[in-house]
Amino acid sequence: MNQRIVQSKTPVLLVGGGSPRPEDLGKIKALAPTVIAADGGADFAMAAGLRPEAVIGDMDSISPARAADLGAEALIEYRDQNLTDFEKALRLIEAPLVIAAGFTEARLDHTLANFAILARRIGSPCVLWGETDIAFAAPERIALDLPTGTRLSLFPLQPMGGRSEGLLYPINGLVLDPLGRLGTSNAVTGPVTLAFDAPGTIILLPRAHLAPVMTALTG
Repeated sequence: MNQRIVQSKTPVLLVGGGSPRPEDLGKIKALAPTVIAADGGADFAMAAGLRPEAVIGDMDSISPARAADLGAEALIEYRDQNLTDFEKALRLIEAPLVIAAGFTEARLDHTLANFAILARRIGSPCVLWGETDIAFAAPERIALDLPTGTRLSLFPLQPMGGRSEGLLYPINGLVLDPLGRLGTSNAVTGPVTLAFDAPGTIILLPRAHLAPVMTALTG
């Protein structure tokens, strides 16, 4: 295995094998110019005209033609059946931010697993790009500049308390719980500030608001 670290001074577009749309990859690349693929995501990246600087994974999904085109120096083989290619990539990327596309479209079990990986805050801050929404792990505290009325959802993966400003339904004094009270389908009423007592909450927003999320996670 060649588990070298991929370093980037700019945000990274991480392409997965869940059929990301070429037009979406182009939009993200304008904000995250370094392209890295997770295994078979290399096929989707190159089909969209994007050449990955590196491919990370166990190399069981990338097509032989794409692998040969990229060359052995671009392939970072990481064989561990206990880890998904998404987690492997996050472990080996050092960047201000990772925007991951192609990890929520294909299968619900993969999406749920990737939410759990987000919540563990592995590696650089990461935003999952979906068909309608973006999702990211809530840091201990975050401030977001969002338009009034924006839908904002909080999904806890373990019980925890928190505090909020700028939400229609404040979470102050509540215990969010995946088997109890959730925080989905809230709405923004002003500048948003969120604080949490423990890691494990996923924040979801319409993907039109990627730019302020990037500012909040890297600022």
